[in-house]
Amino acid sequence: MLRFSWLLLALPVFFAPGAQARPRDDVMAGAYRCSVVGEARQWLDCFYGAVQPARAALGLSPATVTQLRLASAPPSGAMAPDDARVRDAVLANALRCYAIADERLWLDCYYGAAQPMRARLGLSPAPQKAAPPAMAGPVPAQPLDRFPQGPAIPRGSSQVVSPMTAYSFSKVRNFTVTLANGQIWRQLSGDPNYAHWKKPATSYVATIDHGAFGSFNLQVKDTPGVYKVERIR
Repeated sequence: MLRFSWLLLALPVFFAPGAQARPRDDVMAGAYRCSVVGEARQWLDCFYGAVQPARAALGLSPATVTQLRLASAPPSGAMAPDDARVRDAVLANALRCYAIADERLWLDCYYGAAQPMRARLGLSPAPQKAAPPAMAGPVPAQPLDRFPQGPAIPRGSSQVVSPMTAYSFSKVRNFTVTLANGQIWRQLSGDPNYAHWKKPATSYVATIDHGAFGSFNLQVKDTPGVYKVERIR
């Protein structure tokens, strides 16, 4: 899992439980799926193709055929090490665009967010405006690890390791797990990775550690997959 992929979880408005989905939410989900693309120019085109739900809602012409194809089936590949920082910047800018209420202006901001990658590729500047100046600077980490009984991951520790005592799946295959330490964690809506656990819960040992910008990652020992989760108890 690429480290920048879940910058998208830095703002609670994105995939907030119970919130009404907007085209921009589908766009950002598509932008996340582009994270598997290795080649930088293909990734940029995938980022642009992901915007199709917003363009359709606004009655605009579709993205290009190439962009739509990449966004619908992003090809996996190796990424150049220096690209991660640039992609982080693009996605962080796109997140800041959520401060804009108007959907057309938000779309302009989304396109403008790609400027760091355009500059890296030697392309001309995007004509759309960049992210709102008032939101300049790092995306603030959300207080996801704050609970009445203390932080989700104890201070001084880098992770929580605990056997499961129970797990369940929602109708859309997102899971909720209960750990032996009493914590309950839920997979975040929008995570495209699905768990396929079939053994008794006590057969699995979960490891939860910090992800990018305040998010949390869950992995299960001897089982493939990395999942984005939030603690609910």
